[in-house]
Amino acid sequence: MSETQIHDVEELLAWTNIPVPDVMHHLPRHQQLQVASWASTLVSHKTEGFEDLYSAISMIVKYIPHFMVIPLMVEYIRPQIAAGVCRKMGVDQATGYANDLPLVYFSEVSKHIDADMMALILEKMKKNNVEKFILYELENHQLRMLEIAQHLNGYILEIVAKNVTLPEYGTDLADNPYKEVIDNIRALQKQP
Repeated sequence: MSETQIHDVEELLAWTNIPVPDVMHHLPRHQQLQVASWASTLVSHKTEGFEDLYSAISMIVKYIPHFMVIPLMVEYIRPQIAAGVCRKMGVDQATGYANDLPLVYFSEVSKHIDADMMALILEKMKKNNVEKFILYELENHQLRMLEIAQHLNGYILEIVAKNVTLPEYGTDLADNPYKEVIDNIRALQKQP
């Protein structure tokens, strides 16, 4: 099996962010790929039409005031569904909702939004809300915050740098997927 195929298997096995059952690791790579491919096909089949639903909801909520949508969203819409709607809204409209959502709910929603889109949303949010979000994420989901931070620049990355405590340099940092952003954060932390 080629290195590309091995990477594809690892990516397929990790696409849900749910731990892979131990039994999968005992299967040969080609069987892992078959199971992962089947699971992906099954999910696609079961979620067919969701993207259209997310688009429809995003169009509908444009015409409903935030003060009405926010409580309904928090009470009745699961974070993963809200994230799908936010992706369809685009950054500007999603930012309007992000500023008004309760912090814990927004954090849950953010887990289901691509890191690069989250960075764009954070760059457009009110500074006070961004700071609260970053502090909460650093305390509760530091690796996710580092994933988002890879796409940040300017004053928002400075907020991360000001509030994060990174482990000391070690030999394992070379293999760390967040090495570049960690180096950028450390450089910001050294500035006066």
